[in-house]
This record gives sequence, C-alpha cells and structure tokens, in this order.
Amino acid sequence: MTSRSHLTIGVAIATAGALALTACGSGSSADGGSAGGSGSITVYNAQHESLTQEWVDAFTKQTGIKVTVRNGSDTELSNQLMQEGAASPADVFLTENSPAMTQVENAGLFADVDKATLDQVPAEFRPSTGKWTGIAARSTVLVYDKRKVQQNQLPASMLDLAKPEWKGRWAASPSGADFQAIVSALLELKGEAVTKDWLTAMKTNAKVYKGNSTAMKAVNSGEVETALIYHYYYYGDQAKTGENSANVGTHYFKNEDPGAFVSVSGGGVLKSSKNAAAAQSLLKFITGKTGQEVLQKGTSFEYAVGSDVPSNAALVPLKDLQAPKVDPAKLNSATVTDLMTQAGLL
Repeated sequence: MTSRSHLTIGVAIATAGALALTACGSGSSADGGSAGGSGSITVYNAQHESLTQEWVDAFTKQTGIKVTVRNGSDTELSNQLMQEGAASPADVFLTENSPAMTQVENAGLFADVDKATLDQVPAEFRPSTGKWTGIAARSTVLVYDKRKVQQNQLPASMLDLAKPEWKGRWAASPSGADFQAIVSALLELKGEAVTKDWLTAMKTNAKVYKGNSTAMKAVNSGEVETALIYHYYYYGDQAKTGENSANVGTHYFKNEDPGAFVSVSGGGVLKSSKNAAAAQSLLKFITGKTGQEVLQKGTSFEYAVGSDVPSNAALVPLKDLQAPKVDPAKLNSATVTDLMTQAGLL
C-alpha cells in the first residue's frame, strides 16, 4: 500500500441543484444505486486513495450524498475503530485486505450488510458471516527478473521459497498489510506449524523491502531475482512508463497453492453509523455495476468482484488463477503478527 499522511481528510462535495436529493431515487438496481439515504457520511478508507475517490465522486454525483473520506492504513484504521467503538464518527470502513475487516467484525462493530448488496457479490468474494462484503480483489504473484531467471526455474509453490536454494533470491515487504494477508491465508490453509516454519525460513532466505513497489523495483534493477507481491503493482507500472517493470515477468502459482491466494478488499457499515441508510447505499453502489466498472475501466488494476462486471482486460482472468478457497472471515491478523514477530520479521 502506498504511504499516506496520517488520516488525511478528503471531502467529495455533492454537485449542485440537479444532483439534489431527488437524484437518490434515480439509482437503479441495475447499476447498484439505492433509493435509501441522504445527507452525509464518513468513510474510513484503507483502500487506495485514488480508487476510493473515484467511487465516492461517482456515488455523490448519482445520489447527492456528501462523503468525507479519512485515509489511513488497514491496521491504523481498524485499530482506531476498535478504540473508538460506538463513539466512532465512521459510517463505512473500506480496506485493501480482509484481516482488518475481520478484526473489526470480531469486535462486534459491524452492522449486517443489506441482502441486496450481498447478492451482488459471489460468495467466494465475501465472508460467510455477511457482516461485510468484498468490493475488489488482488492476486498474489511472484515477479521475477527475466534476465536472470527462466520460467522453468521458478518455484512450483510459494512454500518452495523456504528451501535453501532460494536463500537471498527473493524479496517481500513483511511490514505491510498486503504481505500479512498472504501469510494469514497460509495460516488458514496449512496451519500454524507450517506457517511458523515458512516464516522462520523466510527470515533467512528473503530480502526485506518497505513496500511492494520497492520490492518490484529491486527485481527490475537486478538487486534480487524475485519478489512476492500483489499483481496490480506490475500492471499499474506497465500501464504508465513501465520503467520499474521493464525487466519483470509475472509467475502465478495456481493449483490452489497458498501462493495463488486472492485477497478480498472489504467494505462494511458500522453499527454506530448515524446515517445507516446512506452508508448501506454507498456499499451497494460500490458493488453495483457502476462501482465495479470503476475497477474495470480505471487505473487501479484490481479485480472486479460484483454485479458480473468483467475485470480489466489486461489482467489474467480470476477463473484462471486457480486460487485456493479461503473464507475471508477466518483470516487472522493477530496470530499472523505474533508469528511474524517471533520469526524476527516485524
């Protein structure tokens, strides 16, 4: 996740006159709009700022509902919500990864998501509990230096990175929520013993960088042969100048390997919301046709997960990733950070 200033506040202001409250009634079920809600809401946002701003601007234009966005990291904002409890000014919480959502859910702070919103998102992209929903997704990928490594030399499984032959040959950003979500999936899929052993080997084998973009740049410059990151860093750079990915290839583990994990970005409505109808309306909009087309047509290069909207055509289709089945509600950030701390990675 790109660095952000502490709880930067961005406000999307409703456009005048023509977008008055009557616009709320124009939202149709076809595009994920909702006739419910008016006034204003506050979003605690741990998704990419530019992506959420696109969602918010489009939502405000359609509904007339004003949205204040407070930006921060997954961990920062989930911990703040835990501290604020019922006194939180937040109406909606959006994250990049599932563990932060689960933390807030386990604290009993989420209201149920409206069924009409849940129905827009396939079951594999939302938690079994229905306390929040997927809004986007990102795939784990091993990027590699095409000048130094041939495809047939790449590991068949993410677990192979723990082998002695991979010492010093791969990189990651263990302090980030992205990587910790990948480890959380490993924990759920393979258990604590396997996860602990893999993290212990990672301490010996991996080069540590601050941020996925930095790790990919290190691969591109020849500092390290491979890096375990999320897919959109590569595609986003390729869509710009490609200067940080010109020498980089992408390797998808597939075969339901832990390294084929697809992380679900989440959205939930707080029980303490002072404007629950508008908050639910935003979540329905994001997972609806118009909201998901922001992913399809925009520059985030995250996967669309709702309303049968195809993802960006540049991406490997979700169905071809052969991702393991992981219930987002079972991802556990607390145990993961404990295990990573024990391994000397945090």
